[in-house]
Amino acid sequence: MQISLFNHGGKGASLRRMQALGRKKQGELNGTELAYQKILEARMQAGELAWYKFEGIKLRLADKTFYSPDFAVMLANGEMEIHEVKGFMTDDANVKIKIAADMYPFRFFIVRAMPKKSGGGFSVQEV
Repeated sequence: MQISLFNHGGKGASLRRMQALGRKKQGELNGTELAYQKILEARMQAGELAWYKFEGIKLRLADKTFYSPDFAVMLANGEMEIHEVKGFMTDDANVKIKIAADMYPFRFFIVRAMPKKSGGGFSVQEV
């Protein structure tokens, strides 16, 4: 008898399969996050950033509801920013970052990987 680890039916089943296949352990960067970290490191070497940390903070949104952004970033002038790096944005992630942006005094940015056929790199949008 074969047992499936995925719910193959119903709304969102294919999304759950895709997320499960690409999910890394907490604290482990995926390829998109690694590429963006190189940009942050270059900005740090250029003196634009004082500090950054992958999954460095956890923000409480409600009872038993938290948001752990990909990168907490401190600019050279001491200003704090939150950078959420996405190859694909789920509804849950989109809602959480918008709620967090309303609750906390940081600047929030969604960083999206651009397709290679469009030149690659990243687009950055403030929330």
